[in-house]
This record gives sequence, C-alpha cells and structure tokens, in this order.
Amino acid sequence: MDIRQLRYFVTVVEEAGFTRAAARLHLAQPGLSAQIRQLERELGQPLLDRSARSVTPTEVGEAVLPYARAALTAVEAIRQTVDEFTGLLRGHVHVGLVSGAGAAAHEFDLASVLAGFHDDHPQVEIVLTEDTSQHMLAALNRGHLDIAVIGLANEEAPPGISLQVVIDEPLVAAFPSDDPAITHGGRTSIPLAELRDRPLISLPRGTGVRGVLDRACMQAGFRPRIAFEAAAPPFLAELAARGLGVAVVPALREDAASAFGLRTLDITGPRLRGRIALAWRTDGPSGPAAAAFLDLLRATLS
Repeated sequence: MDIRQLRYFVTVVEEAGFTRAAARLHLAQPGLSAQIRQLERELGQPLLDRSARSVTPTEVGEAVLPYARAALTAVEAIRQTVDEFTGLLRGHVHVGLVSGAGAAAHEFDLASVLAGFHDDHPQVEIVLTEDTSQHMLAALNRGHLDIAVIGLANEEAPPGISLQVVIDEPLVAAFPSDDPAITHGGRTSIPLAELRDRPLISLPRGTGVRGVLDRACMQAGFRPRIAFEAAAPPFLAELAARGLGVAVVPALREDAASAFGLRTLDITGPRLRGRIALAWRTDGPSGPAAAAFLDLLRATLS
C-alpha cells in the first residue's frame, strides 16, 4: 500500500470529486483515478461511491478514512522529526492573497518577504494563489491554505482564525473633478446617505472593502447601486475618472487622485475603513515550513 494512494483517497473525499482533487494535488485526473482504483483492488473493496455528481466514501471508505488520515499524520510527524535533527526546512507553504490586495502589497512588500524566505529555505515550495476573502477563510478552515492575506469585512475574527492587521486606512468616495458633489464649497467629506442614489464602483463581493460597504449601506437602510466592480483599485479609479460612477476605494494620496483627474471625500455617517490582515488558523499551520513562514510574516509586517 502506497502512502501516496492514501493521500489521494483522503483528498478526493475532502474535495468530493476527482477534478478538484486532481487540481489540488497537481495531478492529471486519469492518473489520480487509476491510483485510487489500484488501492481499491489491493484492499478488495470499493472505497468511493462514484454514482452521483459528488464523490462520497462508501461504508468501507468511511471506516478506512480515519486510519488513512492517521497514517498521513504519522508520516508527516516522521519527516518533521528528522528535519528537526538535521536542521533542514522543507515542505510546502500555501499562501492566499485576496483579490485587490496586490495593489496594496507594496505597503508591506510581500514579494521581498517571499523572495527572502525562498533564498533562506530553497527546499520549501511556496504556492501563492489569489481569491476573495470569503474563499480564503473557507480554505484556511479546510486546511487548504496555511496563511492568507485577506480584507476584513468585520471587526472580529471568524471562529478558529487568528488575525494580525497590516493595513488600516479610511475608505473614500472618489469623484471626477467636475462632479457637482465637490464643486460647491470646500467640502472634505460626504455622508454615506448621499451615495444612496449614485452609481457606485467597488471591489467585488467577497472582498473586505465590499463587505464593509454593503454592511454600512444595509445599516443605513439602503442597498448600494453597484454599477461596476473590479479587483484592482487603480482600475476602479480609472472608471470613476471616466464619469461612470463614484468609486469607493482605500484612501488615495492627493497627487495620485489628481493624476486620475479625481478628488476624494471622506465617507462619514459612519466612517468606513478598509483593513487588510494576515490570517491563519488559531491552532497553527500544519507543518514546520508554514510555521516558520508565518513567524517571519508576523515579525516583518508588524
């Protein structure tokens, strides 16, 4: 019995299908299916029910599953013990970056942190993916991600997740310079209620900024009119500059706003803030490589 086959079996169960499991394992689906069938032939019993759209374990598969997981845990513990004696750090680290955070990543220079860690630990493979905050949190809970950089829609961390805020800045409404909302007087802010009937340009659902905007509008008694959404804040600013709506974005420097032909007003009643945080499971990453990378991130981004 091959330990890889046990890992494949557990992954198919967790993903409820061969396609997603193959993508997660970076394997071709036919090869994955062949390995599972070989394991079933060796055991003399089918482990997976393939008759429905979602693949589920059979009665035998359910009974085998905890032992397969225990075997994988034991193998990982052996590797970690040997690594502790040799001083070698290896393995995989799966890092998630929320869509739209790339534009703000220069604030904490994530690329340099990744490069430095890779130079110090060349045998550690770092896998970086981009998605929405909601999907990242679900992936953290399932153990598919070790660490994520997410946008926060709520003040408190979800159950089982620890956070370290790395960016905390106000959200502003960005208008074309000739918009009537800003051409009268020297106003510097705008009540959220005044945006009720304005077409808005925002980050997509599932991002922290969008969650903050949607929740604030709901509490104010209206649903925001989202005319356009995109993952990159600079593109939102370009759309606003074209007169396609009011962009709700993290605060722009005055020179950056002017370069787009925009002026920004602080949103009040309530004041909205965009926060980006480092997130990880409270019980810690699953392996020493991920734990070491988390320690580096927390120290560097603090």
